[in-house]
Amino acid sequence: QDNFKVTPVILNELNWTQALEKVFIENSREDPSLLWQAFGSATGVTRYYPATPWRTPDKIDLYDVRRRPWYITGASSPKDMVILVDVSGSVSGLTLKLIKASVTEMLDTLSDDDYVNVASFSEKAEAVIPCFKHLVQANVRNKKIFKKAVQEMQAKGTTDYKSGFHFAFNQLLNTNVPRANCNKIIMLFTDGGEDRAQDIFEQYNWPNKTVRVFTFSVGQHNYDVTPLQWIACANKGYYFEIRSICAIRINTQEYLDVLGRPMVLAGNEAKQVQWTNVYQDALGLGLVVTGTMPVFNLTSDGNSQNQLILGVMGIDIHLDEIKKLTPRYNLGANGYVFAIDPNGYLLLHPNLQTKVYFPEPVTLDFLEAEVEDSRKQEIRRQMIDGKPGEMTIKTLIKSIDEVLMVPAMSSFHFEGSLYVMPGCCFMFYREYCKRLFIAENNTQFLEDFISFMVNLTPDSAECDLGLIHNLLLDSGIIWQLATSVWKNKDLNTYGFLSLFAATDSGVTRVYPKIMAESWDEDPEPFNSNYYRRSLDNKGYVFSVPLREGEDRQASAINTSIAIVTVFVIVILVIVFAFQDLLCYLIDDGGFLVMSNQKDHWKKVGIFFGDVDPYLMYALYNNSIFARRQTFLYQSTCEPATSSHTGPSIADLLRLAWWTSAAAW
Repeated sequence: QDNFKVTPVILNELNWTQALEKVFIENSREDPSLLWQAFGSATGVTRYYPATPWRTPDKIDLYDVRRRPWYITGASSPKDMVILVDVSGSVSGLTLKLIKASVTEMLDTLSDDDYVNVASFSEKAEAVIPCFKHLVQANVRNKKIFKKAVQEMQAKGTTDYKSGFHFAFNQLLNTNVPRANCNKIIMLFTDGGEDRAQDIFEQYNWPNKTVRVFTFSVGQHNYDVTPLQWIACANKGYYFEIRSICAIRINTQEYLDVLGRPMVLAGNEAKQVQWTNVYQDALGLGLVVTGTMPVFNLTSDGNSQNQLILGVMGIDIHLDEIKKLTPRYNLGANGYVFAIDPNGYLLLHPNLQTKVYFPEPVTLDFLEAEVEDSRKQEIRRQMIDGKPGEMTIKTLIKSIDEVLMVPAMSSFHFEGSLYVMPGCCFMFYREYCKRLFIAENNTQFLEDFISFMVNLTPDSAECDLGLIHNLLLDSGIIWQLATSVWKNKDLNTYGFLSLFAATDSGVTRVYPKIMAESWDEDPEPFNSNYYRRSLDNKGYVFSVPLREGEDRQASAINTSIAIVTVFVIVILVIVFAFQDLLCYLIDDGGFLVMSNQKDHWKKVGIFFGDVDPYLMYALYNNSIFARRQTFLYQSTCEPATSSHTGPSIADLLRLAWWTSAAAW
């Protein structure tokens, strides 16, 4: 809130918005799935339901609901904006610093539905980013580029408004490039001037006045501001003054009230639910999307209707709630559901990092989250255009630990009956039934599950029939496997340490029981690399724990194979090797599985390019392995350290994606 004292306007809004609490409560009763409801007013007053303690940041709290993604999305229509920055010699010093800060704040009022360009001008106008020759989407990435370029501007020369406005109108009236095609705006930041550039407006904007011009007089000066006021009023805009840094935030966002007037006059026709990108909720709910709708002041002032937006209503939806509506377990371990917005940004995707704190809206494009494939561009375009359909693509997906590539998705579904033997059986908790208690201890969870099923029929509305039937069948089959097959085998004869079976329904059985105590694989088969890799592999899949150091002894490896395309049988074997030749077993990701050389036994699980870079390079040159490179757009990078030495072969090979060319 920009008012340092509680003004009558704020007190009045606190009073009348109190009635919203009854509406919030009634909404929650009608729809228990509602998480948080919020109202943000045009003056900065915010009401949340349910109430929650405010999370005070470690630094100065600059929270303003009018700068939150959901408020910006709901408060105005999409915009095409050109920001003109006067960089003549008269704006040097403090005035230039204020202008830079003001432009940065102005960029923060834009969303991904807007298009923008920033130009500096004195005698001549030019884009601050030379490669941005036209309006570009106001996404997080582009706004960061603009902000950096704005900070590097220097003041010199004399002011020529005509050059700046000529540049801006050409940008806005160019219909051959992507744009919002709604509001057209010019924002002029200057210290003042005498020229009104009337002939430019007559040429480009009059009499229809399709472009609004907002002017900002920045800094402490004694220049005549009448020309700036005339420019704004003659072009359906508004004039603002920014004398100090304290006036920047409020004055760079009040233009939204002006843009909201046509929406108010349009009434219910302009009331459409707008959805935000994925963003981090300010009160700790996590990653959410918000449905927003503007709230209009429909009162009359004499003979004229009020044209002000009162604020924006918003309803938060957590990503986990959306995921619960998707048929994840019907698609198989290598199948997944993804969703994108009209800009191509991800709403749901397994590669969307939900546990990372994002200070800004998440704008991860679908193509950035996927392994590169030209046909995926077509999928993205058809989804944005709203065209239904289906497409079959032979592609690769990343493994869970992101060091391997596995083939495309598979889908399975089975039904059957239940047998459980506690102590050697793991069951990953899925939402089989709504009121099933989640116990941290696996044995306790199994006992609770059995007790729950005894007292509740499987066809109850409390349970997911598909998951229950699949669980019953898989449990019965692996029980037969353990009691009729594994029990009669002498593992020592084969040199096996243990056997285990993981199923599509989430049940994993380990034999013998004593090995279950040291079981450290993910209890959810869908999250296990050995399971996902085995499903689409016709032969055996060898795997070892990924290691980066050499401080751990490797004594066993996993060998898995898909059985009936659903069950994964994994055998742990002791490595015996011959010493008369170099013998390596490398998995399809280029990681060492076993070696007959004792000095390499501690390197099991390490990328083979680090074990023997010359041999790995030879395998690559002979097309035994192929390189697949991807980028993590949601990761942060450490500052690069300077080095005067060239990269070694190991450096060139390390941390690259490798796949066996012979496998697919």
